[in-house]
Amino acid sequence: MGLSISVGLLYDQARNDAEGLDGHRRAFARLGQALMAEGISWHEPEITGPPPAHTFSGGFPYGYLTQLRRILVLTNLGEPVTPALAVSERQYDLDCEKIREEMSMLTSHLLCHSDHAGYYVPVDFDDPLFLPDEAKVEGAGMVGSSQRLLAELSGIASSMGLATDGPFETERIAWYQLYRACLASIAGGHAVVFH
Repeated sequence: MGLSISVGLLYDQARNDAEGLDGHRRAFARLGQALMAEGISWHEPEITGPPPAHTFSGGFPYGYLTQLRRILVLTNLGEPVTPALAVSERQYDLDCEKIREEMSMLTSHLLCHSDHAGYYVPVDFDDPLFLPDEAKVEGAGMVGSSQRLLAELSGIASSMGLATDGPFETERIAWYQLYRACLASIAGGHAVVFH
């Protein structure tokens, strides 16, 4: 089982799952209302015809997200960046502790997001949002900015040698999927949806 990522989710739901379409419309409405309460104006574009070019559907195993987060943390700390599959289990556990420590700073859009649900919206805001429980926004109310996630991903690309061959296979898969999703989100105005 893994993480599914969609941009333009309502188009897919309209074609394949009418019941799911209504549920996602309600979820997007709750998200829009909760964002408005935070002073952010955004709503998921409504379906107006065939899907535009700026949609995306992808995904990867949940563990890949943690491995990508590890790269971000090691890069930010100025530590050597190695592929997760090339380190000992003990070292990987130590690196995961660093992820938790960096996450507690509440500033990274990649780190401060649910692993399996939630949204990145195409609005540029500094820190991730932590919406109140009563807003009932998927992903425990953590909402990121597609623009800020894209900037974080761009900032770690060279750490993985994305321009050259290298051993960062799992991290690259996660990076590439998220990067493409952010580009589609920003271009089309749709949320990146983890589900």
